[in-house]
Amino acid sequence: MAKGKAGKVRASHILIDKHSQALALISKIAEGEDFRNVAKAHSTCPSRKKGGDLGWFTKGQMVPEFERAAYALSVGAMTRDPVKTKFGYHIIKRTG
Repeated sequence: MAKGKAGKVRASHILIDKHSQALALISKIAEGEDFRNVAKAHSTCPSRKKGGDLGWFTKGQMVPEFERAAYALSVGAMTRDPVKTKFGYHIIKRTG
């Protein structure tokens, strides 16, 4: 595994206004839908153009709720419950 990324996380997300909609999208992805495609189709964040990719970030760069959830995930894992922030509900997938 590449060194030099200590303390950094790479994540993608899908941002949604409603909790119920976020839960429905989590189910779709769990049933095999591609995270990137769901992000492109449903996310309200400009990152949707990149399939939800937010790139690499370190602690202190994201809102606390989002950061805690992203750092708690294993690489390749996705949140099973929507993460609420002041922006809405996030489905977060750790990609690095």
